[in-house]
Amino acid sequence: MSLQDNNQSTRPKGKWWLVGKTPDYRFTLANERTFLAWIRTALALMAGAVGIEQFAPQLSSAELRIGISTLLLVAASAMGFMAWRRWRRNEYAMRLESNLPYTRALVILATLMVLLAILLGVLLWQGRP
Repeated sequence: MSLQDNNQSTRPKGKWWLVGKTPDYRFTLANERTFLAWIRTALALMAGAVGIEQFAPQLSSAELRIGISTLLLVAASAMGFMAWRRWRRNEYAMRLESNLPYTRALVILATLMVLLAILLGVLLWQGRP
């Protein structure tokens, strides 16, 4: 595969669903299940943001709660966008029978989750009796 072919598989433009050949439906459905798992995780992050802000006012300062809730919402929004983007790029790569694309966004998301875990630990520590 040439560099140009690799660029085509990572940056679909136009009606990408008409390019190449239709992949085996089992792979398409597996790709869709992965997309839905990402969306469920994004929804859980949103629920966590609401839960921290609405149901834990006694745990810590309002600034920390709002900061964590905002970070959770940002992470949820990023996951929703990444889910759609990954689904689309994987489907496109399968249509072209090329390698599935790699994304560095997973490292960023993992780092964000570590930061959230630390902040939640601080929140819980400050809320101790």
